[in-house]
Amino acid sequence: MGGKCPHRSVKKRRYSHKQFRRGKFLVKGDDAVYDELNKPEEQRNALPVDEDLPGMGQYYCMHCEKQKIEQQRKNLPIAEVERRLMEEVRNNDTLIIVGETGSGKTTQLPQYLFKWGFCRDGGIIGITQPRRVAAITVAKRVAEESGVPLGQRVGYAIRFEDVTSVQTKIKYMTDGLLLREALLDPYLSKYSVIIVDEAHERTIHTDVLLGLLKNVQKARSKSINGVVNTNHNNSNTGHDLEERIGNQNDGILKPCQAKKYNPLKLIIMSASLDARVFSEYFGGARAVHVQGRQFPVDIFYTHKPETDCIDAALITIFQIHLEEGPGDILVFLTGQEEIESVERLIHERLRQLPESSRKLLTFPIFSSLPSEKQMKVFMPSPPGYRKVILATNIAETSVTIPGIRYVVDPGLVKARTYDPKMGVDSLIIVTTSKAQALQRSGRAGRDGPGKCYRLYQESFFEKLTDSTLPEIKRCDLSNVVLQLKALGIDDVVNFDFIEKPDRTAVVNSLWSLYLLGAVTEENKLSDVGHQMARLPLDPVYSKALIVASQFGCLKEMLICVAMLSVESIFYAPREKLEESRNALKSFASPEGDHLTLLNVYRAADEFFQKNKMVNSEEKAEKNLRKWCKDNYINSRSLKHARDIHSQILRNVEQMGLRVTSCEDDMLLLRRCLAASFFLKVAMKQPDGAYR
Repeated sequence: MGGKCPHRSVKKRRYSHKQFRRGKFLVKGDDAVYDELNKPEEQRNALPVDEDLPGMGQYYCMHCEKQKIEQQRKNLPIAEVERRLMEEVRNNDTLIIVGETGSGKTTQLPQYLFKWGFCRDGGIIGITQPRRVAAITVAKRVAEESGVPLGQRVGYAIRFEDVTSVQTKIKYMTDGLLLREALLDPYLSKYSVIIVDEAHERTIHTDVLLGLLKNVQKARSKSINGVVNTNHNNSNTGHDLEERIGNQNDGILKPCQAKKYNPLKLIIMSASLDARVFSEYFGGARAVHVQGRQFPVDIFYTHKPETDCIDAALITIFQIHLEEGPGDILVFLTGQEEIESVERLIHERLRQLPESSRKLLTFPIFSSLPSEKQMKVFMPSPPGYRKVILATNIAETSVTIPGIRYVVDPGLVKARTYDPKMGVDSLIIVTTSKAQALQRSGRAGRDGPGKCYRLYQESFFEKLTDSTLPEIKRCDLSNVVLQLKALGIDDVVNFDFIEKPDRTAVVNSLWSLYLLGAVTEENKLSDVGHQMARLPLDPVYSKALIVASQFGCLKEMLICVAMLSVESIFYAPREKLEESRNALKSFASPEGDHLTLLNVYRAADEFFQKNKMVNSEEKAEKNLRKWCKDNYINSRSLKHARDIHSQILRNVEQMGLRVTSCEDDMLLLRRCLAASFFLKVAMKQPDGAYR
């Protein structure tokens, strides 16, 4: 602090993840430092310093920090139009907001709605995000700005994790989670406003959710007015929805008996949205534009096509580092392998530079990276250093990394695609859309004037599609069809999607569900289908649990499904590839990957339970993380799998399934796996290929 701040409310910077020593025992970072620094100076113990990075471990005044946050909020472009936006929301049940990158729409709009009384009748403001990491990060930021603990007035909910309470009024969540909430509350009666953020990404859940919200909005308006709002034409009327819901008697859906609901306000939001498409879908809904990007971003293109994107990215990174002014660099790459390659090459080339030019730090961020490593990208750069963040498209939207002034965009992204003939989802590298390119360049203009280096020619940019191909046109629809049928929408083919999926894809999904026993020959949801819809899992995994209950190996199948539901369990850093492979061998089963995952989970659980007998749970958790690190296991993924296991176990117990173990009878489990995953079976051909 240097004695310059008059306030005594001092706290350790949030980016410190270490535990700190106070005397001879360990305490957690932020709270312990807060306690120490708010003691009289003569009673304080030695203060900890985080030495992870040069210049880390500073302290800051909470009072000054609060003033700084308030000033930042006032400087956001959206602050200038707060009153006008609230008037638009009051006057329009459906509002489309095209808010440029950096406008502050994602963090500020929910706070404005709360401030202007849109929760006064007890309703909640729900904000959907297409990615879990965005929902979590933004919720934390809004809680900080609001000056409240996360989980009280501001919270988030994602699959298998709910950080909300009865006090929560601003709730961030994934779009898929809100879709599941509709199974239990078809009218989404606890919400007064729903904001669909990053709608331009057109995830499969976003598209289905918009169709559902259109129905719900009409039904709730009808319950107040007795007349459907003519601005929201829809072939599936509110009465149809009410009638379908009323016809459900399976206990999965719990229709509300009261017929009077407050109208639902719906806000559709993005930085790069084709407002016309959404406006037409919602019957001419009002669209407004909020200016954003606080600072200009200069766009640079290559003179000729680049054949090696990794080499081009490397050259650009060092060109920026050696020739441009201060500011961190964000590089978009397609996946973990490319990120690790670029990181290794940067370190190799740094060693060839003079000592004074080596102040460059690399930070990767991709979905399977352990969370403690992911969070390092949010650390401020130490004085005199420049940060290079190597990211997948996880950093493209909502998640704002401070300090970025330069963006390197190769124009490529991995997209999920589904092959209906093979029944396999895969990730393939495709070119970005113009909307994605604009999102990426916008990352450079958040903190000051920036530059974006597109590693392709300007003529190539002009040929890009305007927006990303909607996920609903390139993914397996089995889960969506199952959920729609559970909601009472039997005619899935004619459901009012914003953009209809391929009819063949819907028919193939219905056929898959029929083979799984979820749909009858009359195209109705079966009893098994209702059970499957209650589980927040892929239909194949849901059926596997039901089959395992009959086989008597549900305990083992629960573990397999939990482990299959998370990102890669094994973490294999390029520099320690051989060690990680040797570690894997200690868990590997010659009888298949499912049994290998079972072995990992059992070994981890045994280690944790033994540790808990002699240590506190917190200490046991810490030791488990170290065990994961020693065995090259992703501790974040393992923790997520354990959480999923706990929740699904509660679900199957509530459903009345028989939870028994086959102990060491792996033949029984393998038979159950074959009976459950028969849709994923391939036969070995005489030429050695599988079909």
